[in-house]
Amino acid sequence: MFERLEAIQAKYEELTEKLSTPEVLNDYNTLRKLSKEQKDLEETYLKYKEYQKVESNIKEAKELLNDPEMGEMAALELEEGQAKKEKLISELEILLIPKDENDDKDIIMEIRGAAGGDEANIFAGDLFRMYSRYADSQGWKIDVINSEPGTAGGYSQIEAKIKGESVYSKLKYESGSHRVQRVPVTESNGRIQTSTATVLIMPEVEDVEIDINPNDLRIDVYCATGHGGQGVNTTPSAVRITHLPTNTVVTCQNERSQLQNKAQAMEVLKARLYQAEQEKQDAEVGNERRSKIGTGDRAEKIRTYNYPQNRVTDHRIGYTTNNLDRVMDGDLEDIIEALITEDLQRKLKGE
Repeated sequence: MFERLEAIQAKYEELTEKLSTPEVLNDYNTLRKLSKEQKDLEETYLKYKEYQKVESNIKEAKELLNDPEMGEMAALELEEGQAKKEKLISELEILLIPKDENDDKDIIMEIRGAAGGDEANIFAGDLFRMYSRYADSQGWKIDVINSEPGTAGGYSQIEAKIKGESVYSKLKYESGSHRVQRVPVTESNGRIQTSTATVLIMPEVEDVEIDINPNDLRIDVYCATGHGGQGVNTTPSAVRITHLPTNTVVTCQNERSQLQNKAQAMEVLKARLYQAEQEKQDAEVGNERRSKIGTGDRAEKIRTYNYPQNRVTDHRIGYTTNNLDRVMDGDLEDIIEALITEDLQRKLKGE
């Protein structure tokens, strides 16, 4: 561990020197690249410097233990220093865990009603509201790309872009099948029904990360449906893009202009193709890229929302809270922190 920390310290200080040279200061692309590289190392570098200072203080305290005047104070400082040292080692171990390259990215979120008919679509709408409120609490911006309302409410499918600080790092654990147990508004006999909605979280993909051949695309335009005003519903502004080699279909109709919808649809398409490529690579190496907590497969049941008992259970980590009403109102922080903590602990164990 300390060999890696020494290498990080040397690299950070080397980058500090480079960033002060005229050659780098006058080259915007190089400056941006090296600044990001240094920023990625900064937290670990500063934590290691703090560790080195504590180590130095421990050494000085040991030397003063037999001093008649300073011995008692040195013993207290030594005890305090050892406790700080152990805490810093734990923190450094976590910082040395390889970071997910997508953690700082914005995301594209897709929610679909699954098993349960109208109730599944209504639940998909409830989930979208939950994530929207959580995004608001984090200061993130959420923009709907495409939505297909359910006949009884909610959505049969809705896609949205969420922008903000470290969005993917917090929401990446949400991919999977979400199960709800409650009496549906569509149920006349008061029976509890189990329905599901699926969530897919995809990191937004930059142009340099995936290349799409224009000849592989079929682009159709048509009149948008639903709310949006006369202009939206009577002019061909909606866009459907089909990626022919993979038969991946993306639709966007929420913007007023065809060009805006096309740009949004292309972003979703890139994210889906990137996601598919990552899953292919994961299968080839037999390793899950994003998290050991779950596969991120929408077929995997990850969480149950039980309304009669006001209970939410995350099945991957055995986490349960009896605050379903607050969770559905966007209070997701405790669940997300529990997932992050469990993931870190498993990685520390090498699982």
